[in-house]
Amino acid sequence: MQRIFVVVGLALVAIGLLWPWLRRLSLWQHLGRLPGDIHIQRDGFSFYFPITTGLLISAVISLLLWLLRK
Repeated sequence: MQRIFVVVGLALVAIGLLWPWLRRLSLWQHLGRLPGDIHIQRDGFSFYFPITTGLLISAVISLLLWLLRK
């Protein structure tokens, strides 16, 4: 369990340091605006629910944790 926390912590630090360059990649520009994400805008009201983005991030994290367990 300690190894997982160390790896996740290092990954978060790496992402934080590389964030200015990662934002410029086309993949990161579309994350949060995928087909299936719900965005409703009306006068004085805005609702956003990123269903597809959440599922994609969950699948990637699950895959990474599965690979780390092996």
